[in-house]
Amino acid sequence: MLRVCKVTMLCFAVLLTAAPAFAQATEASEELTAAQRSANTRLETPGGFMNLGAAVGAGLVILGAGFGIGRIGGQAVEGMSRQPEAAASIQTAMIISAALIEGATFFALIVCMLFNTPV
Repeated sequence: MLRVCKVTMLCFAVLLTAAPAFAQATEASEELTAAQRSANTRLETPGGFMNLGAAVGAGLVILGAGFGIGRIGGQAVEGMSRQPEAAASIQTAMIISAALIEGATFFALIVCMLFNTPV
């Protein structure tokens, strides 16, 4: 478990340092001609590679919600198989939990989409 935490923190640190590196303009990019600028789509795109962060964030939100709702469904079915008389209350709690996770997912996706639009 400790190794997984270390790898996760390392990946998080790399992601945090990569975004400012892509945001910085170089001296060579300021000296390009108009033809070179039109050929380079990164310079023409508002935000450049910074839009990649919103796409990665949206993907992580969907993955997290999928794993969460899948785990809720699996545990609910397991609980219903162990106690069939409590199936109705387990199913109600499962649906409420899945709806709350889905609402948080939609909110996070909207935030990611707002960061994707140019200012």
